[in-house]
Amino acid sequence: MAETDVAAASLFGAERRLCSADVLSPPEVRARIEVAVLNFLAALSSPSSPSISILPLIARKSANCSLRSGLLSDVSSVYLSYAFCKRSLMRENDAKAFVRVWKVMEICYKILGEGKLVTQRELFYKLLSDSPKYFSCQRHVNQSIQDVVSLLRCTRQSLGIMASSRGALIGRLLLNEPEEEHIDCSILGPSGHAITGDLNKLRKLNLCSDARYLILVEKDAIFQRLAEDRLYNQLPCILITAKGYPDIATRFILHLLSQTFPNLPIFALVDWNPAGLAILCTYKYGSISMGLESYRYACNVKWLGLRGDDLQLIPQSAFQELKPRDLQIAKSLLSSKFLQVCL
Repeated sequence: MAETDVAAASLFGAERRLCSADVLSPPEVRARIEVAVLNFLAALSSPSSPSISILPLIARKSANCSLRSGLLSDVSSVYLSYAFCKRSLMRENDAKAFVRVWKVMEICYKILGEGKLVTQRELFYKLLSDSPKYFSCQRHVNQSIQDVVSLLRCTRQSLGIMASSRGALIGRLLLNEPEEEHIDCSILGPSGHAITGDLNKLRKLNLCSDARYLILVEKDAIFQRLAEDRLYNQLPCILITAKGYPDIATRFILHLLSQTFPNLPIFALVDWNPAGLAILCTYKYGSISMGLESYRYACNVKWLGLRGDDLQLIPQSAFQELKPRDLQIAKSLLSSKFLQVCL
């Protein structure tokens, strides 16, 4: 799309080369939804050439992403440029996706008016009940949410959609919530403290720590083993896990910790395989699918664990053959623009 067409194609103007999602209040988000509806009706009722408008979405593809570096920090993050893809009712492959965007916006408009929050899973069940023809699986909801974020340029939390968190943390950390008792994470059981999915609650946390390191752990089993051994008493640290691929809430609190304790180095203990490296890159840079919000969660994470030179120390019986999914992830990583500077 030509640069002169950017302003016309975009519903909400901003800096042309770098695109991001805004944190907005419920009235502001509802206003943007109303603008989208008015644009749709204006195109439909045009006396000269009535038509069903096309939804211009920021393209969430590798060709439209790059890395940006912080001016005052060593943190880099994925960003998306102003290249557009479209959702159209007139294209067979797009018709259902087009309708899904409006269905998600309809529910978001309603819950924001009621002052509520829903998880992605709750949103799926609502949409499955109301529109089973369009939402048969969670993936349809997840993709539609990202489409709405790309259309309205606001964060998922601003839409009233709360992160579903699997994360936990433990170690040398005191959590103080307003009007709540403080939580000493060094005296908890091996499961640690469950991280809430409500980012508004996480923002209000007061954090206190004497840790010297922050260690991300990919696997929950390893996290619990280290917690059982009270590693943080021998090595003053905070342990955190998302129990696999990082969710937004875990990434958010990791970023909050990095901002609160800027001198605290962050290490990621991940598997020596494509999935482990993908997890490391997501913590460090963010993801293309959430490129509009990646800078809000990116951290300067360093790789802790096996490297290629260490393989000679590992018995052959410990190796596992890569599965088709592993090969797919590896191919994606090798073609990415930011893997080359990751390591």
